[in-house]
Amino acid sequence: MTSPETAARDLQENAALWSAREIRAEKVVRSACDALVAGLDSPTLRILAACTRAEAGESVPALLPAALDELGLVFHPLDSEAVTEPAVRLLAGRLLAGEMTPRAFAWRISRVYGSNVDLALPFVGLHEAYDTVEYTEYTVAELDAEVIAEARRIAAYPHEPIESPSTSD
Repeated sequence: MTSPETAARDLQENAALWSAREIRAEKVVRSACDALVAGLDSPTLRILAACTRAEAGESVPALLPAALDELGLVFHPLDSEAVTEPAVRLLAGRLLAGEMTPRAFAWRISRVYGSNVDLALPFVGLHEAYDTVEYTEYTVAELDAEVIAEARRIAAYPHEPIESPSTSD
């Protein structure tokens, strides 16, 4: 079984990715269900976890801020500047976990976050380098290695602190 701390971290991360429009609301609802199973509990978390897929899109924006607050977790408003840096760090972790290719990661970070977040700036050049690799002395493998090294550097920074989650009302 997942520990309450791990479930809180997962919920916090999925909330940030949702706020950055990187995942769908349904995934946040699944995270809320997992958090309940792991022993986290709050009135709004229960309501959030009970949402159907059809309700998720409308309910998550209304319920997520209160659910996170009740658990002592941080909420970043949808599309806010505050969520961009955590989103880039979380996506770097997903690259390192093998959930996307270095080229796809560089493209995504460059296109979505490149001009808005200092952490994303190196990926603008790396994304462009993939498009011109045949005209340089670099290989795709070397570019992949550079993207992975930069992602490791970004992911190594500590995430936002998560306070001890509440396990009961």
